Amino acid sequence: MERSKLKKMEEKGKKYFRTHEDLAIYQLAFETAMQIFEYSKKFPVEEKYSLTDQIRRSSRSVCANMAEAWRKRRYKAAFVAKLNDCVRGACRRQAEAAETQVWLKFAVKCQYLTVEQGRELYAPYNQVLSGLVKMITHPDDWLLD
Repeated sequence: MERSKLKKMEEKGKKYFRTHEDLAIYQLAFETAMQIFEYSKKFPVEEKYSLTDQIRRSSRSVCANMAEAWRKRRYKAAFVAKLNDCVRGACRRQAEAAETQVWLKFAVKCQYLTVEQGRELYAPYNQVLSGLVKMITHPDDWLLD
């Protein structure tokens, strides 16, 4: 990015992020998805194509959709739509952060995770959801000029 654009962003009070990986909520979602992956290695074999697969997919999907949204910052509607995919909880595709929390609850109830492990993994998704909602409600702070 050219210096004049960076200077303009600094004057507007915007912090410059090179990639989606610079975002704290992305880093938190990625780290939590990796923790879920590690814990889910110990889930029973009979859960391989159900709970294990679902919780891994939904946790990874949060990160993937954030990356896609980041690339769509030139277009407000596309950016917001892709961020909404990250938080979707009751829609047809129902993936992402809210779904991951549901799968975590199942993992605890089935005793594949301890209550403490479940809380350790559940809580970061509240932070991720909060951060995504802020980005959705204030997209102009993130859009490319």
